[in-house]
Formats: sequence, structure tokens, C-alpha cells
Amino acid sequence: MASIEFTAFARATEGRAASRRMRRLGKTPGIVYGGTGAPAPIELDHNALIHALRSEAFHSSILTMKLNGSATKVLLRDLQMHPFRHEVLHIDFQRVDENRKIHMKVPLHFVNAEKSPGVKEQGGVVNHVLNELDIICFPDDLPEYIEIDLGNLAVGHSLHVREVPLPKGVELSLHKDENPVVATVVVPALVTEEEEAAATAAVAPSEVPTIEQAATPEAATAEGEKTGDKAAPKAEKPAAADKGEKKEKK
Repeated sequence: MASIEFTAFARATEGRAASRRMRRLGKTPGIVYGGTGAPAPIELDHNALIHALRSEAFHSSILTMKLNGSATKVLLRDLQMHPFRHEVLHIDFQRVDENRKIHMKVPLHFVNAEKSPGVKEQGGVVNHVLNELDIICFPDDLPEYIEIDLGNLAVGHSLHVREVPLPKGVELSLHKDENPVVATVVVPALVTEEEEAAATAAVAPSEVPTIEQAATPEAATAEGEKTGDKAAPKAEKPAAADKGEKKEKK
């Protein structure tokens, strides 16, 4: 496993106000604890930290922290992000004792899924139930990731945690009867022709006219033609009185 190094600086001030000022200056407050030393407040360059966090190995590897001219082996233990900005609010590291086992979550890398009988021959789809495993090991035995071979998985079959081959010196952190599913192959649900026809009929526009359509004279005429009724004739305007007749009366 490649060694990952980063630089931290001692932090003299603590508290919320000091942390806010630090963030405005492009710094991220943090702390390092564990081992034989006392907890120590630290600060890191925010841009450099964001770049380091993009690497999967930074989250699950033994890191080398350079602080006050010395190098210390640490693990990333906690990370607090801003609710909606891409900003690290606080970060925690734990010192590593090479003679004591550590508890870590290690990412899983899946391979040969496209070669499995369930995918290649039976048209199934792989469902990844877990993406990481809880393991216990000495720091020198910590793997960067665990590879999961899905080459023999068929439709309807599942791969469980206790079936995963582990690297030397690594053991699972599980209860006695616990054996969760890591991955499975399922057949995607298909819509039959009958279901498609039923769905089409359900969304087809109705032939019953809407209120607006029924209110128009054209719609009333069309409805009358369908039922055999004649539309009511339009009322004629009363004719104007003949001027000549008025003169004769006089």
C-alpha cells in the first residue's frame, strides 16, 4: 500500500469564533488524538485537504502526518462537511500504534461481474448491497481495498460476507451469527405486452367533451347530429317598422 503524506500545523486558538476566522482564511480546523500523546488541535490547508479527500485511499489507509518537523502515522476517523457547500468544517485523525490492532472500514472493488453466468448468460443485473467491510487487523496488514470476484455468481444467488476471501492478517468485525449479503444477481422487471396495452388504454384521452367544449355552439351541433336532434334555430331579430306605414297612419 502506497504511503500518503500530508502536512498539518499546530493550532494555538480554539473555539467557534477562532474556527470561523480560520475557515475564512482558507484553513480547516482539526484534532489528532490517541496513542501515547495528548489530543492536539491542528489546522490544515483547505484546498490541499479537498484534493487529498478525492482519493479513496486517503479514507482507508495509514497516513503520514507531518507536524512540527516530525512524522506521525494516523488514520482519518471523522469528517464534518458543510450542509450545502463543498467545505470541510472539521476533521479528526487518530494516531496509530503499530503493536495494536485497528478497526477500519475498507472499500470493496467488484470485478468480473460482466463475466458471471447471471449477467452474461441469464441477462441479470448485479446488485451491490455493501460497498465496504468492517475489518480488524494490525496497521501493517491494513489493505487499501478488498477485491470481490463475482465471476461465478448466477441469477438468484448471493455472495455473503463470510464467503469473501480476506488478505492475510485481516479478520471480519462481525457478530457470531451475522453474515450479511455483499452482492446478488437479479433479473430486471420486464413489462409485458398486456401491461403496456393496459397502461396505454388508461392514459388515452376520453371522448367525453370537457365543460368548455360542451359550452360551444359547434360542440352542441356535433352532439345533436350524433343523437339525431336538430339544433334550435337562431332567433331572428325583430324587423324595423316600415316608415311608410307610419306616414299613412298620420
